[in-house]
Amino acid sequence: MTTPRIILFNKPYLVLCQFRDQEGRPVLADFISRPGVYPAGRLDHDSEGLLLLTDDGVLQARIADPRWKLPKTYWVQVEGAVSESALQALREGVELKDGRTLPAEARCLDDPLLWERVPPIRVRASIPTTWLELIIREGRNRQVRRMTAAVGHPTLRLIRMAIGPWSVEGLTPGEWREVDVTDELPATEARPAINRSGGRHSSVVPSPRSPGRGFTRR
Repeated sequence: MTTPRIILFNKPYLVLCQFRDQEGRPVLADFISRPGVYPAGRLDHDSEGLLLLTDDGVLQARIADPRWKLPKTYWVQVEGAVSESALQALREGVELKDGRTLPAEARCLDDPLLWERVPPIRVRASIPTTWLELIIREGRNRQVRRMTAAVGHPTLRLIRMAIGPWSVEGLTPGEWREVDVTDELPATEARPAINRSGGRHSSVVPSPRSPGRGFTRR
C-alpha cells in the first residue's frame, strides 16, 4: 500500500488555492511541483500561511471536514486596541449572519516576528493595531474576518499558523515540505508546536535555507 503524502505549504498573500487560473493569477503550480496532490481545505487569496495538500482522498476529506473539528490556529492583525470584553466575546461565540460561532480560544499577542507582506497593509498612524491568536474549530467562509469585525476590530492581516498538529513554522512564503503521515489522523485536541516564546516578540522560525531573510516586525 502506498503511504499517503501530505505537504505543508506557506501560501503567500494573493496566491489562489488552485493549480490553474484562466486569468493568469498566482496559483499553487507556481510553487509546488509534486503531481497528484490537492488542497485539504482552502485559504482565502488575501490570507497567508499554512495550506495542507495531500494525494489521499480520504485524508483530504478528514482534514477539511469541520465535523472532525481540527483546531485551526490564526494570527490576526486587527485595527484598534482590543479589550478583554472583545476577547471574551470571541471566546464565547459571536453572532454572524449564518449563525453563532462555536466558542474559540482568543488572546492578544506581542508583535510577532514575521515575514513582510507584499504589498504591506495600510496602517493609519492615528489608529493602533493589535495582534491576536484565534483558535477555531469551524470552517465557515471568511469566518475569522467576520468574527473580528463583529467585535469592532476589522482584520488587516490574517495568517493561518497551524491546522491540528501541523504548523507553518520553518517555512518562508512560497516554501513547502513533505511530512510523514501516520495511519490515523491526529486527535482533534492535538496542538501545534508554535513557538510563542522569545521575550518581547512572538516568533516564527525562518527556514534554514534562508535564515532571517524577509522577516520583519509588523
